[in-house]
Amino acid sequence: MDTRDSKSREEEKRHVIGQRMPEDYEHPEPDEEQPEAQSPPTRLHRILPIIIVLVLVAGLAFHYLGR
Repeated sequence: MDTRDSKSREEEKRHVIGQRMPEDYEHPEPDEEQPEAQSPPTRLHRILPIIIVLVLVAGLAFHYLGR
């Protein structure tokens, strides 16, 4: 069974040229198909360390003071 996409000569030529062009790292643009790349990051990366520290402190307090 052949699962390759059949492309016309023009489509194949555009594909090869697109593969050969270097990526523009100075002006990257988010991919339209990836909405998460366009949205700003959430605040989870700031809250997560605080939650981890609180859980560790609560665990240590329970371990040493709970006896």
